[in-house]
Amino acid sequence: MKTLLINAHPDFDNPESYSNTLEQKFMSDYNEKFEADDLTILNLYDMEIPRIEKGQLLSVWKKEADHIELTPTEQHIADLSAELLKQLEENHRVVISLPTHNFNVPSKLKDWIDNILIARETFKYLSQPLASGQSSRGLMTNDYRLMILIASGSIYTRDDFYSGMDFAVQYLKAIFAGVMAFGQVNIVRAEGTSIMPISRENILNAAFAELDTQFNEFYEKQ
Repeated sequence: MKTLLINAHPDFDNPESYSNTLEQKFMSDYNEKFEADDLTILNLYDMEIPRIEKGQLLSVWKKEADHIELTPTEQHIADLSAELLKQLEENHRVVISLPTHNFNVPSKLKDWIDNILIARETFKYLSQPLASGQSSRGLMTNDYRLMILIASGSIYTRDDFYSGMDFAVQYLKAIFAGVMAFGQVNIVRAEGTSIMPISRENILNAAFAELDTQFNEFYEKQ
């Protein structure tokens, strides 16, 4: 099964990182079941990702809308962005491994999303809003699925103070399922990594057990 694996950790090759450890567990499970060549891995902090700013995507999008020829630098940015979108569309399973930074996603992950959340490609605006108020419809309806492997210092699943601050997961679910219409979102958490006396072993054991369950569901046929 073709799968796009996104590592959004700034220290992407640190074996002590909880999210990197989850990623390694996922890869081990994947390699037992599928061909390694079907897995594409992106380390976001080890690659150039176009950003929404002057001289990059803002300039490219404006010139393309006005049918103005791009400079070589702008064309390079446009080509990079198009390749990121192509990678997404070619992989019906997307896995994002990330730490929680200040209660939200790392900045490079937001940059990557800005390159694949494209009107008329992964979603479209409607001529008039639905009764619910929704004014767009997702186009990724052909059994695209997302798995989130997320590590957090706090615990967000106790229905307490931090539950309402689960912004990273809420954001990813809203973008992929709500806007782009991914059909399924699986979530595996290594949480409470900054809270004592929860041990690293206990956190990872719980996360690995959840991953084993979620992995089978993620790849099961409809």
